Amino acid sequence: MPPPHIAAQNRKARHDFTIVDTVEAGIMLVGTEVKSLRAGKATITESYAGPSGDALWLFNAYIPEYQSSMPFPHETRRPRKLLLRKREMAKLASAVAKEGMTLVPLDIHFNERGIAKVNLGLAKGKKNYDKREADKKRDWSREKARVMRDKG
Repeated sequence: MPPPHIAAQNRKARHDFTIVDTVEAGIMLVGTEVKSLRAGKATITESYAGPSGDALWLFNAYIPEYQSSMPFPHETRRPRKLLLRKREMAKLASAVAKEGMTLVPLDIHFNERGIAKVNLGLAKGKKNYDKREADKKRDWSREKARVMRDKG
């Protein structure tokens, strides 16, 4: 069994949003998308998830075409269906219906069995002053660690 590895990561999500809850979902992909993900070429920084009809979908995730000349390449930014249990889907859809909540993909990874999964974060948007405060805390903790390390 190959070890799990991250194919795409949304590093801006934890800076732009306060993550309230996380959930792991399966994702429906076609063959060339899986090959492109394994090559680590995907981008999910501008993507989001949401209900459409009776299912949950991942929108605006960029998975480029695979390099080799395949006869039927996939669309790069097509909506992709997320696979969740009905109860989890209903819980997330009701939370998204609340004011200011959104579903943000945190990363796309392959589990131990080699199956592509998406970590979704139920998130609330941060204001600019919250982002500045988080930056100040992070900078201060780094400076404090540096001083403690130098002092011995």
